[in-house]
Amino acid sequence: MGIAQEKFIADFCDAWGDGSLETKPDVEKILSMMSEDAEWQLWVPGGPVYKGKAALRDEIHRQIRIATNNKCNIVNVLSSDTMVMQERSDTAVILGKPCPHQMVAIYELDENGLIKRWREYLDMADLTRKMGVNEEFAGSGG
Repeated sequence: MGIAQEKFIADFCDAWGDGSLETKPDVEKILSMMSEDAEWQLWVPGGPVYKGKAALRDEIHRQIRIATNNKCNIVNVLSSDTMVMQERSDTAVILGKPCPHQMVAIYELDENGLIKRWREYLDMADLTRKMGVNEEFAGSGG
């Protein structure tokens, strides 16, 4: 159950990059895999929520300005017809510093199989320490 959904979300993760400096997130592919009113919560609890493709596009472009070498590394996955949950060990260079991080990502899918809600659970204190910035900066949306 959920094998097609797992592949869809794995392809979504691949669209963020292959870990090389040359590969940037494929913004249009990423957005095409999301519903018109999709919502993304950057980190749970307390992270900002972006809703709708215009807000999602703006946030992805903001991240492209500060992060390179993105790679989503799926460790474990659990799914149903309408939800995919991943444990990941991602890598990125953020503000010029290597920032490997562990997370759980939950994707809820709509009736067309597109992402309607996406939440990421990660330790932001750990990530901001690796970035070399204080939590106030990270919490302000950069």
